[in-house]
Amino acid sequence: MVLTKSFYSPFKHLNRWNILRCFHVSRSVNCVRVRFAPSPTGQLHLGSLRTALYNFLYAKANNGKFILRIEDTDQTRKVPGAVENLCNILQWASVHPDEGPFSGGDYGPYVQSERLHLYQKYIETLLQNGTAYKCFCSQKRLDLLRKEALRNRETPRYDGRCRHLSDEERQDKLQKGIPYVVRLKLVQLAEPFDDLVYGPIEIDLTENEGDPVLMKTDNYPTYHFANVVDDYLMKITHVLRGVEWQLSTPKHLMIYQAFGWTPPKYAHLPLIMNNDGTKLSKRQGDIHVEHFMKLGYYSEALLNYITLPGGGFTKTDSEVLKLDELVKNFNLSTVKRTSGRLDPAHLDRLNQMFIQRKIADGAINELTEKIRKIIISKYSGNLSLDLQLDDLSTEYLKQILCWCQNRISRLDELAGSDFEFLWLKPDKIDISNIDISNPLEVLQSCIECVRNMDTFDESSVGSEMRKNAKNMNVKFAPYMKFLRMCLSGLKEGPSVGEIMTVLGKSKTLERLKHASCICEEKESARSRTEN
Repeated sequence: MVLTKSFYSPFKHLNRWNILRCFHVSRSVNCVRVRFAPSPTGQLHLGSLRTALYNFLYAKANNGKFILRIEDTDQTRKVPGAVENLCNILQWASVHPDEGPFSGGDYGPYVQSERLHLYQKYIETLLQNGTAYKCFCSQKRLDLLRKEALRNRETPRYDGRCRHLSDEERQDKLQKGIPYVVRLKLVQLAEPFDDLVYGPIEIDLTENEGDPVLMKTDNYPTYHFANVVDDYLMKITHVLRGVEWQLSTPKHLMIYQAFGWTPPKYAHLPLIMNNDGTKLSKRQGDIHVEHFMKLGYYSEALLNYITLPGGGFTKTDSEVLKLDELVKNFNLSTVKRTSGRLDPAHLDRLNQMFIQRKIADGAINELTEKIRKIIISKYSGNLSLDLQLDDLSTEYLKQILCWCQNRISRLDELAGSDFEFLWLKPDKIDISNIDISNPLEVLQSCIECVRNMDTFDESSVGSEMRKNAKNMNVKFAPYMKFLRMCLSGLKEGPSVGEIMTVLGKSKTLERLKHASCICEEKESARSRTEN
């Protein structure tokens, strides 16, 4: 691939291209039609979701239409249920197609295996105008050509043998019933094509490729042929796809040229890489969108996350935007040309920011209901549970949410071991490594201290606990470790003042009394043993 050089100076060339690029992407037109065309071969991964998102954003930013098309011409790789799963994910992400297999439209069917009659019609057009031909070469001959090329250290390609068959030779093979494919007569493009992201691109396919197959022996089209026919018939105006498809674009343009059709504008998006610089792979379970859905990430956070490597927005990496705000901020002229890496820590931060934004926007009731369901699912039936699951106080949940919004990145973390103390009374009090010689007396004194407190905030609690430790002639550090253990069962974690205030005065007293009972039982058991 060679970036075409300009007759102007390098700086003039850059300015000229930037002006051209901005002209293409900034004009708002009513006829913009883009498509997301995945193959139903498995789970949707982050790279594909990014492609769907950018097409959606470009359509909405230009008052256009976003089309979903299923490219299933390779029936051997089709996975049952993949289409339904794909549509469920787009629904979850609110990336809703205006046209598609389930939403309908004027240019259907939107599944390629239901459009075979159209491909047969249009392949005949190319055969008749002489830009394509029937190739009768057997697979055995093609394999021999490949082996010979590799032996000579050449790029394997078809040698064009059937391209030069006479009408008589061609008719003779047809009468003998010899299977054939249909190939395109490859020609060199007259000029480079303009990529709305990368600029003018010149690729000469004739240097490394033979005539490509358009129609296979089973009468199914190849990806390239069906792709072009469908884009034309569905009136696609812009094609936004991954940069890995850039090498195929000249081939697609040649097919357009063979038909005499005007091609759409092409914009190729930079690669998304793993944090270690390796390419994303479908074999990675942690890049599938379902993986993040099951972990409880918000779709808005995930959408913001996949915009980080490729750019295209005026927002900063520390902002999390809702979908309508992404539409308003999207600008194809600012999409990067270099690949970018995904850092999982950024996703956690974005999800945390989205939770904080929902709290600030007054959606706290929605969040508390989700927390309620998470806690019920996790702890239902647990005998140690410190509250009635059917009557989780909304105010208590709000208090917890406001307290922990800077501590969690996902709501389901509240059901993890670090936050169990919010829901469970400690069933064990381990003070073996805490320098407290009279635990029952300390607890009774602390209970009385808490009961007499009129103000119950973190500052007041801390101050009163310090006074109480001094009155009991107990060192403050072990005293607070002991109280943390009694209240939460944790050896380390939030401060005692934080734990008490988030639990509230009433629940704090309940926990201290519960701990007192456990310590009393331990004392009784020790006495019986000694006796």
